[in-house]
Amino acid sequence: MDAPTPERPRSRAIYLLPNLFTTGCLFSGFYAIVAAIDGNYERAGFAVFAAMLMDTLDGRVARLTRTESAFGKEYDSLADMVSFGVAPAIVAYQWGVVRLFEYGQVWGRVGWLAAFFYAACAALRLARFNTRTAADKRFFEGLPSPSAAAIVSAFIWSSSEWREPGLAGLIMAALVTATAGFLMVSSFGYNSFKKLDAEGPVRFATFLLVPLGFILIALYPPTALLAIFGTYALSGPLFWVLKRMRRGQRREPQEPDAT
Repeated sequence: MDAPTPERPRSRAIYLLPNLFTTGCLFSGFYAIVAAIDGNYERAGFAVFAAMLMDTLDGRVARLTRTESAFGKEYDSLADMVSFGVAPAIVAYQWGVVRLFEYGQVWGRVGWLAAFFYAACAALRLARFNTRTAADKRFFEGLPSPSAAAIVSAFIWSSSEWREPGLAGLIMAALVTATAGFLMVSSFGYNSFKKLDAEGPVRFATFLLVPLGFILIALYPPTALLAIFGTYALSGPLFWVLKRMRRGQRREPQEPDAT
């Protein structure tokens, strides 16, 4: 039996190509903040999703070119904190949370605390991810920060056309932001799709979902993205409930037959 291949030690060198994508992720997050301050929430939402694309590419490029490094890992985490932690919180705050002060100091404080709660949860989620070794690579512990950022940004993006959301809409924005933060630090398991076999055969109906998804995103970008990432966010609690129900059914004692 062949001996397992030893894990390649992480290099201390700094590589240009993957870190360029990480810089693109950082720039997109910074631009989302600037766009939100200027009141352009459509561009802010688009910038967060551009940051997600850059964040996906930097890791893949590093693995394909064998240019993974300790510097790249730390730089990626810092960029993620800006793009998926600070930026969505500020976008949500600028769009509607700040206007909660119009309905009283209590509502206003609850709103900005919800935005801070999201940013703090993103930092805790990234710290936990960096310090823990996942037992099962197929699942993430807690909602990944890019997905949480996608939910908040897509909600604000889709709601930016509201002339006056009113108190209910502003409260909804704060709740969506706080809930996304909670899911990041939760223990719910989320499919990482790292074991997905892209080269294996799939059903034709499954394959049709890919172009259908792109069509919906092209026609209704914020609504489609909110539906996709919202469904992914709900999958964690849903599977947790189903797992508990199955465990409860297994533990139920069997009633003896009457004789």
